[in-house]
Amino acid sequence: MALTTRQRRSSPPDLQTAPSPSPYSKVDKPDKSAGHDDQRLGWFLPLLSLSVLRYMSASSNIIHDCDEVFNYWEPLHFLLYKTGFQTWEYSSQFALRSYLYIIFHNLVGYPAAWWFGEEKVRVFYAVRIFLAILSVIADAALVVALSRKYGKRLASYTLAMLCLASGCFFASTSFLPSSFSMYAMSLSSALYLFEKPAAAVLSAATGVILGWPFSVLAFLPLTTFSLKKRFKHAFLSGVITSLFLVALSAIVDHYYYGKWTSSVLNLLIYNVLGGGESHLYGTEGPLFYLKNGFNNFNFCFILALLFIVILPIVKKKYAPDLLVIISPVYIWLAFMSLQPHKEERFLYPIYPLICVAASAVIDSLPDLFRDKYNPNDPSILVMVAKTLRPLVLGLILCASHSRTFSLINGYSAPVEIYKHLEHYDDVGEGPFSSDSYTGSVLCVGSEWHRFPSSFFVPEYIGQVKWIDDGFRGLLPLPFNATLGGTSAAPPYFNNKNLASDQQYLQDIDKCDFLVELHLERPYIPRGSDLNTWEVMAAMHYLDREMSPPKYRSFFIPYLWQQNNVFGMAIASIRFADSRFSCWSLSL
Repeated sequence: MALTTRQRRSSPPDLQTAPSPSPYSKVDKPDKSAGHDDQRLGWFLPLLSLSVLRYMSASSNIIHDCDEVFNYWEPLHFLLYKTGFQTWEYSSQFALRSYLYIIFHNLVGYPAAWWFGEEKVRVFYAVRIFLAILSVIADAALVVALSRKYGKRLASYTLAMLCLASGCFFASTSFLPSSFSMYAMSLSSALYLFEKPAAAVLSAATGVILGWPFSVLAFLPLTTFSLKKRFKHAFLSGVITSLFLVALSAIVDHYYYGKWTSSVLNLLIYNVLGGGESHLYGTEGPLFYLKNGFNNFNFCFILALLFIVILPIVKKKYAPDLLVIISPVYIWLAFMSLQPHKEERFLYPIYPLICVAASAVIDSLPDLFRDKYNPNDPSILVMVAKTLRPLVLGLILCASHSRTFSLINGYSAPVEIYKHLEHYDDVGEGPFSSDSYTGSVLCVGSEWHRFPSSFFVPEYIGQVKWIDDGFRGLLPLPFNATLGGTSAAPPYFNNKNLASDQQYLQDIDKCDFLVELHLERPYIPRGSDLNTWEVMAAMHYLDREMSPPKYRSFFIPYLWQQNNVFGMAIASIRFADSRFSCWSLSL
């Protein structure tokens, strides 16, 4: 009997040898981890869904910012075809832009140019598909990481918003450093949730140095907590990656600028120590990003801002890791709103995080009404909140599609109209060519900022020229091979946004093609003289200034067509009795 008692008492010490339970996590629950894969998202669905939507973006996305064209598409075009426009930032005198970022995309552009030959438009879309692939990989990793850490519902909501939110749809295939930083933000956030802090810091450093240096502030929370988790590995990863990329950037810049310089350092010095004078390129009020955020994310943006409000209620569920991931939304919004010069693309790095924050709020709606002492209590308010979750998500996705449809159908004319040029290659031969230029001359008026890049200009057109329509800022000018190409420091460039006397074509009679926008304005477009031009084709273009914001921002069937004002995209030909036949493709 004593022996039996001793045997029974021997079991408690045996139980004490078992390891203590770790803090709560969805990963630790056996029915939602290795035991039941159906309780979380795998890689297939995110990769498939994002691939379809990113391909749609690559093939239909408009160009939202002239900086995308002149600071990135044009230098890439010059590296591939030895023609293209140069901005003052690429003058070796200032050297503010890194060619390392351009070379990275040239890894796809060069073989595509070799494969497609003179079909430059296909090269353009090949690079866009490459951007789409980067976005798919980064966002899919983020969705899978959320699923493993917080469950299938939060990941599914995030996936839906990453696919259909207008901001993500357009930013994902934009050729911009801020878009690259957005990819890095998604990937580094995923790696952080995968408990890989060293890899997360490596991704963050790549996004900052290879992408956009100013995005370092957005990566600060993630980097700090990664260092806190595994300091030695994360620190070495960040330092080695940063030194390697800074050195590689300096070598690449030396090759193209013809001197030892660091474009990363030059950019920081110009904007921070040098004052930057960004006000020269336009200023906006403090509410600009709030309005812009609602346009691109509608109610998703509002819910994302509310995450910090509900955090005390769901702190046990989401803190600290998800808070670390989402915190850049508030830091970046506050910092960028204080800057006088504001642009939509400046918010790109936090776009995926807006989707995560909004998804967390929707997922937590029942928690706002649940009794914390009885979490399984099926109250009416909890049941209503659960019903509201898919309805709120559906409303966000419908509004997002409405915004995307409005932008694509309202502003796609600049990209589409240039594609018509490839059908008139016979115009550039014989009597149709100007005497002073090799090949035809394409002239662009006040719509220079909607020029879709030289990838849409056929080979038979030898020159693209700007026409003076009253703009007094500094315009891009062609890379000058005589002065040294990428290593040139042309005297007509300056950092004060002062117009050069060489940027406009003085003799308009030398134009073989003309691009201009026909809007309801007091001035008369050059191509509207019916005694000189014969109209050949027309295309609608949404007049932003004359259309009401509530109708132009979102597509509402019937009301969108009836209440918005449209300009016309007009193709016309000069009458035969003119000096020479000349086509006019008017946006």
